[in-house]
Amino acid sequence: MTEAAEYTPPKVWTWDKESGGRFASINRPIAGATHDKKLPVGKHPLQLYSLATPNGVKVTVLLEELLAAGHTGAEYDAWLIQIMEGEQFGSGFVDANPNSKIPALVDHSGANPIRVFESGSILVYLAEKFGAFLPTDAAKRAEVLSWLFWQMGAGPMLGGGFGHFYAYAPIKIEYAIDRFAMEVKRQLDVLDRRLGESEYLGGDEYSIADMAVWPWYGALVKGLVYEAGEFLQVQDYKNVLRWTDTIGARPAVKRGRMVNRVMGDPASQLRERHDAGDFDTKTQDKLEPAPAESATR
Repeated sequence: MTEAAEYTPPKVWTWDKESGGRFASINRPIAGATHDKKLPVGKHPLQLYSLATPNGVKVTVLLEELLAAGHTGAEYDAWLIQIMEGEQFGSGFVDANPNSKIPALVDHSGANPIRVFESGSILVYLAEKFGAFLPTDAAKRAEVLSWLFWQMGAGPMLGGGFGHFYAYAPIKIEYAIDRFAMEVKRQLDVLDRRLGESEYLGGDEYSIADMAVWPWYGALVKGLVYEAGEFLQVQDYKNVLRWTDTIGARPAVKRGRMVNRVMGDPASQLRERHDAGDFDTKTQDKLEPAPAESATR
């Protein structure tokens, strides 16, 4: 590996050069809108603004699962936000999510619109709204929420940590790659041990915890992100592989995986979703590599 030159941090950091790497054009140390742009609003109460990165897929999978379970009120419009083009910095999106990260949801079903941002928050909001995929029993609910927030805390170590330094950084830094590879393998071991004793993360029932973890770690153990399957020896995590295949076979998961997708086989992409019939001309039997943008959210 090419080693980075030794770096001594200055007393005060200043933003006087690009960070380099794949995402330099959208990285900046300040928040807020860069341009005026209203968000479109479709015909359904639920309006989703997203992209099919792992965090975006969490929400579209839940929405499709809710519809498959008969919750007709979960019908939604899914609008594409092209994060590599900076659309998350439009004024309308910043109003929906001041953190300028996908996904963002706006619920128009009440007297006043409700914004919900951060993927974990959206999962809990929808699960509670429809009374599905989140147990009401206190112990079972605690287990599901624990694994959901495990993912929210662990995911940045995988995407922003390992994925960035292994796949996207402009230089290879051995220390950074070793540090994050060790942590990702530890996380996979945590999951593998849990799934060796339980069918799903929360117990015997499929839940929002599985929907949160699957787009990240399911793709990882199938060798589909960062081209790191051999490097991380993902075939060793047999229980995670079993769980990944079980969830990936669900029709609603296949549909959710397609929504707001812009990479891979065109037949597996549904750039916007406004009606269940939008899937009719698409195939839903493929689990292809996650978008290259996955490290960005």
